[in-house]
Amino acid sequence: MITPEELKQESRTIIEKYAISSNIKGFIQIANTVVPFFALFYLALKSTTFSYWYSAVFTLLVAFFIVRIFMMMHDCGHNSLFRTPALNKIFGFFMGVFCGMPQYVWAQHHNYHHSTNGNWSKYRGPLSALSIDEYSRLSTGKQKIYRYSRNILLSPVGAFMYFIFNPRVNWAIGSIGFIFHLVNTKVKNIHMPVTTIARNYDCRYWNNATEYWHMFGNNIVLLSLWVIMSWSFGVVTFFVIYVVSLSLAGAIGIIIFTIQHNFESSYASDDANWNYYKAALDGTSYLKLPKIVNWFTADIAYHHIHHLSARIPNYNLAQCHKEYSSRFTSVKRIRLWDIPDAFKYILWDNLNLKIISVKQFNSMACNNNHGCSTP
Repeated sequence: MITPEELKQESRTIIEKYAISSNIKGFIQIANTVVPFFALFYLALKSTTFSYWYSAVFTLLVAFFIVRIFMMMHDCGHNSLFRTPALNKIFGFFMGVFCGMPQYVWAQHHNYHHSTNGNWSKYRGPLSALSIDEYSRLSTGKQKIYRYSRNILLSPVGAFMYFIFNPRVNWAIGSIGFIFHLVNTKVKNIHMPVTTIARNYDCRYWNNATEYWHMFGNNIVLLSLWVIMSWSFGVVTFFVIYVVSLSLAGAIGIIIFTIQHNFESSYASDDANWNYYKAALDGTSYLKLPKIVNWFTADIAYHHIHHLSARIPNYNLAQCHKEYSSRFTSVKRIRLWDIPDAFKYILWDNLNLKIISVKQFNSMACNNNHGCSTP
């Protein structure tokens, strides 16, 4: 076991040894992921002509490969899959197209998560967890909606919104709003430069021109592929397989990310008490998964190592954990059969600075004579 202060002192040695990216390893991972993905997608489409069962099996396999593609995109966002920054940018963009996600924009938000991991005053995770104070102020009906909306069974719906619907609609709404802003401002201020008008456009969907153009590029390439694939295989056939496979893959991703930070008594600090290294030890879990699952998820199960330094590429995480396993004995272990239970921890106890379940909250309310509610 290691203390946060000891981990801080030792982290430089660990990072110098394992934060070493390789172009060769990056290309190998891209090849053994993208080639099977395309082959399986093609088989899923073609098999609909003679067997929906075969198509369903191929679609499920496609979903698993999309998970791995997302992990490649994820590493590119950390500039760690390849040694060469340009390769991370290029392949990150195309991995983002395959996942339906503007990679650069996503990476900016994800890097914010890394810089604030464990500080729940600033980042509440993919479930946007409420604090116990916020939850207690909700009506009984709204509390019920909150609980149901965080149910693990709804993760495919959340994935559809996150990976397919929102990136397209947000870009469209933001772009239309920009056009109206540009025209209206130019009419009122005919001599104002277009560049100045563009800079003054405040949009909730992107923070700067770089993010917008990445969203633009992602959507244009993806929508073009949608048209080509629909023309080649039929609109219904293509979109059924596309939506099902991406929604299933996204659901797996949401579930994994959630249980890596939401589990019983997970470290969940506020601004005043936050410690980056304590968050890596006590606010991040280690998923004990079968080897085949680790392969499809690119060893993201070693999440405590990943949060020690995002510069460590996925192909070095397992070896790093193995060498320093004695230093991470306090890290929460979660197995496949623990996942449903871990998903119950959806509230931030901002008084005791940890993650708790609704059941625990109700017990606290009863003990404090605030009245008992039924989950």
